[in-house]
Amino acid sequence: MTRWRGGGGSDRPITLAPAPRRGDVLNVKKLINDAGTVVPDALRGLAAAHPQLRVDLENRIVLRASGPRPGKVGLVSGGGSGHEPLHGGFVGYGMLDAACPGEVFTSPVPDQVVQASTAVDGGAGVLHVVKNYTGDVLNFRMAAELCAEEGVEVASVLVDDDVAVRDSLHTAGRRGTGATLFVEKVAGALAETGAPLAEVTRVAREVVGRSRSFGVALSACTVPAAGGPSFDLGETEAEFGVGIHGEPGRSREAVRDARGLVSVALDAICADMPVSGDVLVLLNGMGATPLIELHIAFAEVVGQLAGRGARVARSLVGNYVTSLDMQGFSVTVCRLTEELTRLWDAPVETPALRWGR
Repeated sequence: MTRWRGGGGSDRPITLAPAPRRGDVLNVKKLINDAGTVVPDALRGLAAAHPQLRVDLENRIVLRASGPRPGKVGLVSGGGSGHEPLHGGFVGYGMLDAACPGEVFTSPVPDQVVQASTAVDGGAGVLHVVKNYTGDVLNFRMAAELCAEEGVEVASVLVDDDVAVRDSLHTAGRRGTGATLFVEKVAGALAETGAPLAEVTRVAREVVGRSRSFGVALSACTVPAAGGPSFDLGETEAEFGVGIHGEPGRSREAVRDARGLVSVALDAICADMPVSGDVLVLLNGMGATPLIELHIAFAEVVGQLAGRGARVARSLVGNYVTSLDMQGFSVTVCRLTEELTRLWDAPVETPALRWGR
């Protein structure tokens, strides 16, 4: 099959530029060898660090080393690299069976997804978890059609939780962000029980419907091949509603304290989906925000949601859905049910998320 690179808003062949250099010195201050080999170099490191994974470097697929379990629904996700630990860091018991990393901020190609889907098919079908970016949507759709030709039953769930903007640079409709982690965890837990594909798909779609996100950037990220910040942001400015690839948000305004920044995010979320009762919250770092600052922001989230009649019953704080070295944060809120809480609490064992085993 021809390898196509789904970059941003369209599927197209892509050729990465060599790393900017001055003589033998990289002209970008990053812990890399060459901008053109960032993804395979990182995958080699992932494989070395986590022997419970099987990393297919040729096809660029991250798999469970144990292989598919007969009668279990397989979960496959993927997207552009640069959002680590999403998605490869969530491969393992209780979450994904395989992840397909594309080039930095570039969709995985259809044959990656096909290879991953056939590798994890245990005879019960495969669920594709797809973030709502045009390249991802098109390439996963093409892969699903190719899987059907090979006798693999595929269902898909589209994650579109970002309330900041609609129809952005890379999407038709809302962008997929932090709720992707929630979907992979909850659907993965249900799949481990031997539930059928239709039931796993149902609960995955329920998580999407009950989740909303909003992000704030305090600095831009630097794509290795570009050698410079992906957008300009003044020293006293913040981008409200930023996308995980550095896409523009709702507005660019003067930066505020943690209380004010969190208030903007929660106002946007609650305007779209009023929250009450027990909720699951991801206070996510964008890659370069210190944990001490994320905890300050999380304390604000807990207090402000309590003032709105919601209780943070489950939570994660840290870097889970990142944007390379962007400084900032995002908030994802999911309205819990008894079933979703039980599935969230179920054991999980992946490089980036682990409890209960």
